[in-house]
Amino acid sequence: MAGFARRYWYGLAMVTPVALVLVTLVGIPLFRGVYLSLTDATEANVGRTIGANVIEPTFEFVGLANYIDILSGREGDFYGVLLWTVIWTAVCVFLHYTIGLGLATLLNRQMRGRAIYRVLLILPWAVPTFVAAFAWRFLLNSQFGLFNALLNLVGIGPVGWLESPLMARISVIMVNTWLGVPFMMVALLGGLQAIPRELYEAAEVDGASAWQKFRNITLPGLANVSGTVILLGVIWTFNQFAVIFLVTAGGPGASTEILSTFAFREAFQGIRNYAGAATYGVLILSMLLVFASAYRRALRRSGELT
Repeated sequence: MAGFARRYWYGLAMVTPVALVLVTLVGIPLFRGVYLSLTDATEANVGRTIGANVIEPTFEFVGLANYIDILSGREGDFYGVLLWTVIWTAVCVFLHYTIGLGLATLLNRQMRGRAIYRVLLILPWAVPTFVAAFAWRFLLNSQFGLFNALLNLVGIGPVGWLESPLMARISVIMVNTWLGVPFMMVALLGGLQAIPRELYEAAEVDGASAWQKFRNITLPGLANVSGTVILLGVIWTFNQFAVIFLVTAGGPGASTEILSTFAFREAFQGIRNYAGAATYGVLILSMLLVFASAYRRALRRSGELT
């Protein structure tokens, strides 16, 4: 061990600060969350200091009781929220990928003003999420929003974008699509530019149509990039707290609530249920790990990922 440290001391010196940061910012909170999920910790029984008085924690270890209560449906509406979270994630990632691929294909061609189009299409990615969410909330306002003003100009009545469950869900999908497309576009554009032009030239000589070239050259050539960006898109969208919380606050009612916003309410609103929020967090992490493992395994089995 001492010989290994002497031989690779420089590499260890470079890695150690990063490892310490990861342990501090990720490892400790993660283990703390797992521990709290196995207790009955709430606002009433956690340790705290009030002035000069120190109140000792009185919460107890309850094992898997929190998981059983949530998964059995005895507490909360886990499966209803999970269903909407899955639908929200699937629709958003599908739109991110298809629109991003279409724009990347267009930008990969020679055209006048291509650099300007690239900058304009990347702008949503550069805007902070909370700024974009507040801007969209204003645009979707029933009384003063730009969208309803445009609808009034063409003789269509105003729409309650954030007032009915269906329209609120459509609205948050629209906002998240606007935010997520630039990342997909940039990643897929890089993948398109890595595909050898000789393949397309050979296909043209063989008389292949545009669709045949896209299906047999473009899509297989993007397989590795597509697998990575779709996986990242699922993880980010599944946990996309800011758009839901800032645009609709989970409403109307709880129609747009996803698991991450539901966990936030458990921890910070009403009677703060820290154990319940930690349980939701562990369940979210577990589902994403299972999905990521199954997805990567499926891609490797089909030969689309190396």
